[in-house]
Amino acid sequence: MSTDQLIVALDVPNALDGLALANRLGETVSFYKIGLGMLTGGGLALANELKDDHGKRIFLDMKLFDIGATVEAAVRGLAQFDIDFLTVHGDPPVVRAAREGARGSDMKILAVTVLTSLDRTDLDAGQIKDGAIPDLVTERAGRAFDAGAHGVIASPQEAALIRALPEAERRLIVTPGVRPTGSDLGDQKRVMTPAQAIAAGADHIVVGRPIHSAPSPKDAAMAIQAQLSSPQTVRPHG
Repeated sequence: MSTDQLIVALDVPNALDGLALANRLGETVSFYKIGLGMLTGGGLALANELKDDHGKRIFLDMKLFDIGATVEAAVRGLAQFDIDFLTVHGDPPVVRAAREGARGSDMKILAVTVLTSLDRTDLDAGQIKDGAIPDLVTERAGRAFDAGAHGVIASPQEAALIRALPEAERRLIVTPGVRPTGSDLGDQKRVMTPAQAIAAGADHIVVGRPIHSAPSPKDAAMAIQAQLSSPQTVRPHG
């Protein structure tokens, strides 16, 4: 049985490899993420095929960031592809432009807060203002919600803080940086297990390498789906 709480990241070289992985996963997975690295490898064509021919939901992870008019135009073009989720950077002007570009479509705009591959040392190197990462993430999430974001991208470690914001009511929290117990962390630095992430307030988790690098991707996905159905995913307040 599949739940769309699990989003599998198709972080593979091209659309043919992505389609082959999706075929191996079959009905175990109903939601896929296609990222920037796949864009020149047929990513949009793969999104169309998975959506139209296989009935899958699609999360296009482009992390758009530019002047308002450019973001609006890009989002308006992408909205024609019947995408479910699209990411932009969480700066309020970017979010507002994306919402305008998505007008008239069902596409949800998700705002990136702080990438899950970054820690405070990385933020210092990028001259990002001082402060603990959870505080910065929560502040960016609140501002993105105020600007009209349907949801945010944040690490599972910040999910509970974001879920507690008044502005977060009926908004989505999608968490990369999710690793099953015992998995290699790769380039992720702020992580939780699938069950922990959902219990903390996430609506969807994004998992890539622990599935597509497993000896049996389908078995790996089924194991995560089982964790998502476990009592450990129940949030403290329902």
